[in-house]
Amino acid sequence: MNKVVLIGRLTRDPEVRYSQGQQGQEPMAIVRYTLAVDRRFKRAGDEQTADFIPCVAFGKSSEFAEKYFRQGIKIAISGRIQTGSYTNKEGNKVYTTEVVVEEQEFAESKKDNGRPEPDNEEGFMSILEGIENDLPFK
Repeated sequence: MNKVVLIGRLTRDPEVRYSQGQQGQEPMAIVRYTLAVDRRFKRAGDEQTADFIPCVAFGKSSEFAEKYFRQGIKIAISGRIQTGSYTNKEGNKVYTTEVVVEEQEFAESKKDNGRPEPDNEEGFMSILEGIENDLPFK
């Protein structure tokens, strides 16, 4: 089974390109982005605390990413690992590994969503003065 689930932050805005439409088909959107995934544990002498995972999505998923994803947001993806290779302009063989995204979603809400922050450690807000009588429950 080839299944990957990752949660991380986008290192930059997604890059969208469109494939050449084959005969009778429309061009398909292809998006690429890199996900910075924090490592759970830090090994002695290892300064890198995240892995940078290249991801690619196709079709509607890429259009969604282009419209809503921006550098720094936290997303969750699932998909499969795909490896490949090609020969670059210098004639050297280059090996690639990337995640082909099947599902993607936001992993946190917007930081500024208009809600007041909790006042205490338990995560509850204090009732504002003067509105106790306006509450629908007692």
